[in-house]
Amino acid sequence: MPQVEFAEFVEQVRTGVALISFPTDTVPALAARPDQSDRIYATKERPADKPLILMGATLADLLPYVSGTDADIAVWQQMAEQYWPGALTLVLPASDRLPPQMNPLQTGTIGIRVPNHALARHLLAHTGPLATTSVNRSGQTALEDMGDIAAQFPELLLLSQAAIAELKTQLGEFSQIASGIPSTVIRWQSQAWQVLRQGSVQIYE
Repeated sequence: MPQVEFAEFVEQVRTGVALISFPTDTVPALAARPDQSDRIYATKERPADKPLILMGATLADLLPYVSGTDADIAVWQQMAEQYWPGALTLVLPASDRLPPQMNPLQTGTIGIRVPNHALARHLLAHTGPLATTSVNRSGQTALEDMGDIAAQFPELLLLSQAAIAELKTQLGEFSQIASGIPSTVIRWQSQAWQVLRQGSVQIYE
């Protein structure tokens, strides 16, 4: 598994060269530029009926990829302000800016999230929103150990230990501990929230 400095890490994902893995507040992410999402599906052997999550540094970065009325957006912002950054994914109507590779079945929706992890948000602030999912073969348990990720996915690009140490100096110690639990997923439908997956964030319909 190649390990590189931060600048190269950012450049390779921004130019669409590399698939990357980085830590988040839930489980490590497998990520790519949104229009390179088909490579994630191939790498994970992931069924087309399982959409990816678009992860960003801020809600403002993600809003161009969703579409709704002013009233809808106000409700979404309220939910985001309450739980973000955090382990909550909002499934919302997608705008025409969303690359079709992110949702092969074209359901017209996209899951978005801002992670509660300083390194992840710092990276996403430099790359822009990325298509993400957990690091594992489809149907298997999400990998959490970097040694396991290196063994099973040697093609993924990682930050070097020196790069991580330097980022800790810039950002402070990454106090966030990965929960190992996937995010809670809720969908906005018929002017109400529907819980699709209950994770560490408790949402009640």
